[in-house]
Amino acid sequence: MTARDTSGEPAEIEDIGSNPDPRSPIGEVIARRLGRRAALRGLLGAGAATGLAERLLSSTAAVAQPAPVPHSSGNPPGAGISTLRFPELRHQSTEGDAVAEGHEIQTVLRWGDPILPDAPAFDPSRQTAEAQARQFGYNCDYLDFFPLPQGGRGSGHGLLVVNHEYASTQLMFPGLGDDRRARGRVDAAQARVEMMAHGLSVVEVKRGEDGRWAAARDGRLNRRITAETPMRVSGPAAGHPRLRTTADPEGVRVLGTLNNCAGGNTPWGTVLTAEENINFYFLGEAAETGDQREAYKRYGITKAGSYTWGRFEPRFNLDREPNEPNRFGWVVEFDPYDPESVPVKRTALGRFKHEGATHALAPDGRVVLYSGDDERFEYVYKFVTARPWNPQDRAANRDLLDEGTLFVARFEADGAVRWLPLVHGQGPLTAANGFTGQGDVLVETRRAADLLGATPMDRPEDVEANPVSGRVYVMLTNNVRRTEAQVSPANPRPRNIHGHVLEIVPPGADAGAPDHAAAEARWGIFIAGGKPGVDPGAQYHRATSDVGWLSCPDNCAFDSRGRIWIATDGADDAAGLSDGLYAADTAGRGRGLTRLFYQAPTGAEVAGPRFTPDDTTLFLSVQHPGEDDGSSFDRPSTRWPDFQPHLPPRPSVIAITRRGGGPVG
Repeated sequence: MTARDTSGEPAEIEDIGSNPDPRSPIGEVIARRLGRRAALRGLLGAGAATGLAERLLSSTAAVAQPAPVPHSSGNPPGAGISTLRFPELRHQSTEGDAVAEGHEIQTVLRWGDPILPDAPAFDPSRQTAEAQARQFGYNCDYLDFFPLPQGGRGSGHGLLVVNHEYASTQLMFPGLGDDRRARGRVDAAQARVEMMAHGLSVVEVKRGEDGRWAAARDGRLNRRITAETPMRVSGPAAGHPRLRTTADPEGVRVLGTLNNCAGGNTPWGTVLTAEENINFYFLGEAAETGDQREAYKRYGITKAGSYTWGRFEPRFNLDREPNEPNRFGWVVEFDPYDPESVPVKRTALGRFKHEGATHALAPDGRVVLYSGDDERFEYVYKFVTARPWNPQDRAANRDLLDEGTLFVARFEADGAVRWLPLVHGQGPLTAANGFTGQGDVLVETRRAADLLGATPMDRPEDVEANPVSGRVYVMLTNNVRRTEAQVSPANPRPRNIHGHVLEIVPPGADAGAPDHAAAEARWGIFIAGGKPGVDPGAQYHRATSDVGWLSCPDNCAFDSRGRIWIATDGADDAAGLSDGLYAADTAGRGRGLTRLFYQAPTGAEVAGPRFTPDDTTLFLSVQHPGEDDGSSFDRPSTRWPDFQPHLPPRPSVIAITRRGGGPVG
C-alpha cells in the first residue's frame, strides 16, 4: 500500500524507514555482484550465462523501442516470442478500468455488500459499526480461492477469502475533507466503523451457466473477521511478558487482526493472513518516554499514530496498554471451511510488517513459508517447519506452524543467498544483546535480523515460489531513499523510484526438485522497473513495448503454465501511470517480456491476483479507488465501480474472464 502526498511522490507514511543502520543495502550488493554483462545474464536466469541475454534484454543505454501499441492491436511486438497472446493495453489514467481485448470484467464484491444473512443494505451516508461487521469490508488486498466442495479442484464454485487492509477515511465518510488529516477528525462511532471495516471476508461464490460470478449472501460458510474477532496466540512467543495486557494477563488471547495486506495458504487448506503496517493504530506519549520506546521506534510506532482509535479504545493507547502493539505484526492462520474456527497468531513466523506468507514444499515434505518485510531497508524471510506436513490427516497439521526455524536472507556479492537462522543462543542472539529466549527473538525479529547482518532491501513485498519452476520471485516496490553512494552498474539510480524483481533459485530447481529448505540458494535480477531508454537502470526483455514496461511491482501470482502476473502499487506517483497487472513468461524466448493486461481506475492499487485452478477466471482486488489528492467522499475523483451520483468509490473484487471461455491471457 502506498500513501500519497501533494508533491506527487510516494509519501508512504507507513514506510518510514525505521532501520537505524541499513548496512550493505541490496543496491550495493548488486553493484558488487553484477557488472553490465553479468546483469544481463542475471536477467536471463540467476547465474545463467548465454549470449541470448545480450541479444534480447535492454539495459541502461538508450535502445530503439518498438512503436506504441494500439489498444486493439492483433499483432503486438514480441508476439512471436511471448506465449501470452492478448493485445496489450495502452497506459491510461481514467475514472474507469480496462482489460485486454478479448476479456471482460465483472465486479463480484464491493465495499458494503451484505455478506451475512442479517446484514442490512449498504448506506454510505449512515454507516454503523454493526452494519459494517456484517458487510464486505474496505480496501481489499490479498484474496484466495478455496474450491467447494472442500478438497476439490473445481473452478466454478468456491470460497473467496479477502483481506481488508486499511480504511481510506476521507472516502468512507461525508464531511471530513479531502486530505489524510481526515483520519484525525473521526468521532468514536466512525472509529468503530473503521475497526469493523478491517480484517477479512469469507464469501461463497459460484459461476453460473452464463459465465457470470455471483456471491451467495446466505452462504453457510460466509464470515467476517474484524479488529475485534477473538484470536489465540500460539508458538514460542505465546504468553511472553510483553504480550500480556490488562484484558489478557496470560498473553494468549488477542482481539482482532489489523492491516492485513498480502497473505497465502497452506497445503492443508487454511488461510495465512499477514499483518503489515501495525504502527498506524497506536498512539501515546509512551512512544517517546516509555520503557519500550526503542522497540516502538524500530517498528515505526509514534506518539501521534495515524488513526484516532487510541482516543476511544484504551488498548490502542500506549500510555494505557504499552504491550498491545506487540500482539500485532504476526501471521494469522484460520480455516475458511469452518466459520466457527478461532484464528491463531503463529508467533514462530516472527513479528514484522509481513507482506505475504506463501508456501512451497521441501523434498522431504517440510513446509517453507516466504515473506517480505514491507519497509525501506528491511528484509526477506523464510520459515521452515520442523516436520513434514501430513497429506492424509488434515488435523495432524493443525499446529505444524508452531515448530520450525525462521531465517532471514543475506544476498552475497558472489551470487549466493545465505539464509541466516534466527535462533536464540546462536551468534549474537543471546542474553548479552537482550534476548533471554526465543520469544524475545520473535517479538523483536527486526532487531535480531539487524544483528545477524541481513541484507536491507528496497521494500520487499510479495515473495512467491513459481509452482512450475520452483524459482522464487521477490517484489521490491521501490526505495526513494537510496543515496548516491549506493549507485551500481546493475541498478544505476540513486533513488530507486520504480523498483525491481529479484529471482532466487533454490538448489535442485533446474533439475525439477527445488530444495526450499536449503541454507543457500542463487539469486539474480528478473526485471528492473521504469521505462527502458528513459529511466536509468530499467531492464527487461529487449522486445518489451512502449506500453509493456512497469513501475512499482507489489504482488505477484502464477498461472498453471508458470507465467508471472505482477500487480503494481504506486506507479501513478512514480511514473504517472495508473496501477495495473502485467504478465510475462519466466522461461523460454519470452522470459522477462512484460505485457500490460489490466489497468485500474484513478487512485487505485491492484492487488491479490488469483487464478481459479483451471485458469479460466482471474480474481483481482482493486483497493482505494479515488485515493487521489483532493479526492473525498463528497467530491471523489471517480465513482468506480457503480458510477452512481449518490455512491462513493468502492474497493472491490473483480473477476476477469475470457470471452467465449478458455484460459485468461
